[in-house]
Amino acid sequence: MKRREMTKAIAAGLMMPFAFCQQTAQAQSRPAAAGRQLRIVPTIAPVAGSRAPAEQDMQAYLFVYFKDETHSVHFATSTDGYTFTDINDGQPVLLGKGLGEQQGVRDPHLMRGPDNAFYMSMTDLHIYARDAGLRSTEWERPGEDYGWGNNRALILMKSYDLVNWTHALVRIDQLFPADYADIGAAWAPQTIFDADKNQLMVYFTTRHKGGQNYLVYSYANAAYTTLETTPQQLFHYPDQTKSTIDGDITRVGNKYHLFYVAHDAPNGLRHAVSDRINTGYQFDPRKIDPETVACEAPMVWRRIGSKNYVLMYDVFGLKPNNMGFSETADFTTFKNLGRFNDAGSPMRATNFSGPKHGSVMHITAPELARLKAHFA
Repeated sequence: MKRREMTKAIAAGLMMPFAFCQQTAQAQSRPAAAGRQLRIVPTIAPVAGSRAPAEQDMQAYLFVYFKDETHSVHFATSTDGYTFTDINDGQPVLLGKGLGEQQGVRDPHLMRGPDNAFYMSMTDLHIYARDAGLRSTEWERPGEDYGWGNNRALILMKSYDLVNWTHALVRIDQLFPADYADIGAAWAPQTIFDADKNQLMVYFTTRHKGGQNYLVYSYANAAYTTLETTPQQLFHYPDQTKSTIDGDITRVGNKYHLFYVAHDAPNGLRHAVSDRINTGYQFDPRKIDPETVACEAPMVWRRIGSKNYVLMYDVFGLKPNNMGFSETADFTTFKNLGRFNDAGSPMRATNFSGPKHGSVMHITAPELARLKAHFA
């Protein structure tokens, strides 16, 4: 066995079972949070008679996001894809405190797998932890060595009913010490099903110490409690001195569309296309978003029963921040839909404001009813 393979085997075979058992014990003993919350449970099982819904079964949209004020998970729903209402009256559905090492989370992403399970990933990071009295330093490690917001963990959660969730903390440096012992960031994880491998692919932003950020991918285990393969670079930006962050992959036909943020002039969202899920993305220099202020966190979702796709992004350069939207049918031309509650925009947020870095997925009418009943 090669040295790197041996290191991976030790990390996967010895370190993670202990960590996972420890996390499971914490989940079993964790007291219920005050107020209405989703449940963290040690185990889950498929809903009896469950099947993967067809297109005609989809009746609503579920928007997961976070807020800087809470560093927690929020849910909003919509039945038309234009007007969204927070399911918990603007309050978190999962408190960031207790989910990760940093007692706060960012960048939640939610998707449905082919097994009809729901997979939610997020960044273990609290950027105001010192002000909140959670640590004595600005960051976990010195910023001059490891850069802004340096963290080392992702959070993976799985559910069959959107209410009961398993929870796992995934330390990238512990899983892959031969390659990522000096990790400077583990940000904005998203998940997509790789049909060729019959496995969930998790992709995220990382860097070594305070170097340039770049996009990587790894494959998760079936329980969605850990990553099994050493993260590999997903996309190579032509100028390696520029950071690329916040990847989002959408499959349309036999093509994969990658949207990401390039820290390059002009700053903003970029688009690349490949016929393979984890390699071969072709660079396109064009700026895609219509914003005149900084934005990040692109995420694409399709309108139910339509060939139109919505490109959503976090316009963090606004004060206060907001979500922006563009629409496309061909991934070449994009119509600016404006931002939540802007004059002339069809996009509405009825009982919440300041959403950041989230994602949207389709749900069925019974799933919507179940969520509403839980938070009633």
